Amino acid sequence: MAKAPSAKELLVEKYVADLKEKVGEAKPDLVLLDACVKACGPSIYKADSATVAASDKSELERVRTSFIVKKLGVADEEKGAAALKSAIEKYGRSVRAKHRPVIYYLVTKELRKAAALKAV
Repeated sequence: MAKAPSAKELLVEKYVADLKEKVGEAKPDLVLLDACVKACGPSIYKADSATVAASDKSELERVRTSFIVKKLGVADEEKGAAALKSAIEKYGRSVRAKHRPVIYYLVTKELRKAAALKAV
């Protein structure tokens, strides 16, 4: 008898579905996605912090400083902001609930910094 999937496994299924359906990525990099989920920590389980509010400037700044600068090591503000903007466009502005790990995944790919996360 198979055991029920964990909360994390259920969330990862949602993220993969978003990457395939909303972003159009046929074969998401599951190792990178897992690294992004780990980078988010427990925030993925809290309704308020599980998603990124793309219209909230302070939220975007927090993603830039906490993730792009600290985790990925990209200090160039313009480069980080451009990658974040690109990730939001790829996800689709009309998608209200942008899952944090998916945004992190797209930003990481945009900046070609997968090695920085996978090493963690």
